Amino acid sequence: MSFLSNVSQWLVSTLEPYGSLGLMLIAIGDSSFLSLPEVNDAALMALSINNPIRMWELAGMTVLGSVIGCSLLYAVGRKGGEALLKRQFAEHRIARIRNWYKRFGMLAVIVPSLLPPPLPFKIFVLSAGAFQISWFRFIAAVAIGRSIRYFTEGILAVLYGKQAVQIVAENFAGFG
Repeated sequence: MSFLSNVSQWLVSTLEPYGSLGLMLIAIGDSSFLSLPEVNDAALMALSINNPIRMWELAGMTVLGSVIGCSLLYAVGRKGGEALLKRQFAEHRIARIRNWYKRFGMLAVIVPSLLPPPLPFKIFVLSAGAFQISWFRFIAAVAIGRSIRYFTEGILAVLYGKQAVQIVAENFAGFG
């Protein structure tokens, strides 16, 4: 059994009594200053399989947590600006992301918010703040992207049960 699978099982058993609130807290942490790759996805799917009637609530609170966490990181980017980005990321990546914002607008946040690791979504979040992207547009883009991702995973979990976890694990990058 993989490390991620073990962590996911532990999180699900720990969070199940807290349900959607537990998922929201993980999403806040993961979307802000912690990195818990794919844990939100696995926990959301496992909890949705165990309690299909609550899938909409579980996915909604995961989206809300992600939006809150991204807002915190966005605020750091807004305050720290490009100096923070330059300490954390290579100059060519920053320039490339700036061009994506100029060229694609909100899609420069929506698309990366859908994609799985190893794509570093945090650089897009920090950049949005540093490049002074409208807070409202940023929040809307994160909410759209994360809603598509988490509600799709929740629906798959309810429809296909444990097979959905395997399908997503094997094809996550391809879906993205």
